[in-house]
Amino acid sequence: MEQLLENYGAVLIAIPVGAFLVLNALVVTQLLAPKRRTKLKGQVYECGMLPIGRNWAQVHVRYYVFAILFLVFDVEIIFLFPWAVSFLGLSDTLGQFVLWEMVLFIGILALALGYAWRKGVLEWPKRIPAN
Repeated sequence: MEQLLENYGAVLIAIPVGAFLVLNALVVTQLLAPKRRTKLKGQVYECGMLPIGRNWAQVHVRYYVFAILFLVFDVEIIFLFPWAVSFLGLSDTLGQFVLWEMVLFIGILALALGYAWRKGVLEWPKRIPAN
């Protein structure tokens, strides 16, 4: 039990402290935030300029899929480098195991990217159809 507290003590303290801070920020915001509605507050904001036309526009779903794919691969690469560096000084057997695990991981990502490419997700739409 003592070893568990040594390993996870900081996490067990950080979870309630973090939850308290988040809940505290939400409650204080609700208590202190101004709640008067005005016409200017309800107006759509477009880079400091007055909006022209409707304030609602339909966006093609492909833009969102493209963004999600970018985020998935971007986040995976962020975790890839520190993970690979942490295994540099280990034994040969474990180092080979880690190498083949990484090859498998990158292979799965390559298959996912190939699938998305084949389905046409990575093709940018020429135009958005108007309603």
